Order: sequence, then C-alpha cells, then structure tokens
Amino acid sequence: MRAVLSGLFLSLLATQVLAGEADVVKADVTELSDGSYRFDVTVRHGDEGWDHYADAWEVLSEDGKVLAVRTLAHPHVNEQPFTRSLSGVEIPAGMSRVVVRAKDSVHGYGGETVTVEVPGR
Repeated sequence: MRAVLSGLFLSLLATQVLAGEADVVKADVTELSDGSYRFDVTVRHGDEGWDHYADAWEVLSEDGKVLAVRTLAHPHVNEQPFTRSLSGVEIPAGMSRVVVRAKDSVHGYGGETVTVEVPGR
C-alpha cells in the first residue's frame, strides 16, 4: 500500500510539474475613447483541469505595481493558447510601457512576460 501511495504522489507531482508555469504569448493594447485601455492577452499553459490551470493575468508598471488583474474563472484544457480581454484599465500619466504576466494555480507567477508600449504615449 505504501508503494502505491508513493507512486500516486510521484505521479501527481510529475503531472503538476509537466504543466509548467503560465506564459504570456502576446498582449495587444488599445486606447479607448474614455482614456482607459483594453488589453487582449494570449496565455499558454498546459491546463490539466481544476487542480492546475492558468487562473489570472496582470498588467504591471515596469517597477512592479499592479495596475489591473484579469481573473480566469476556469481551465482551458482544450483551448491553448487562449486570449482573454480586460477593458477599463487605467494607466498612470507618463507611463509609456507596461508588463503583462500570467499565473497558474500551482506555481503562481513566474512564466514568460511581455512588455508592451502604451498607445498614445
């Protein structure tokens, strides 16, 4: 029994490691008429179901201040990579570039990020 449990644990651990961290593949930024911005962000992650999936992405200042968060409410097992949007993002005056990063439910943040220019700045 101990060997079976040990094998199951190692199998679960390997599965979580195989999915890796969530990576931002692409980020498009559009200025809206009210002066805020819309972000269309493409994320790639080996989602495996509810126990391990990409669960959010963030827009950050280059010095790490969180400007906006897009929560991802469910796994995208059969849709990789996938794109989700967030409108109404306020970017402080004078800020010409932002960083977009994704996270997953096991590793948190740590995958590939994308730095983008803010239109009109």
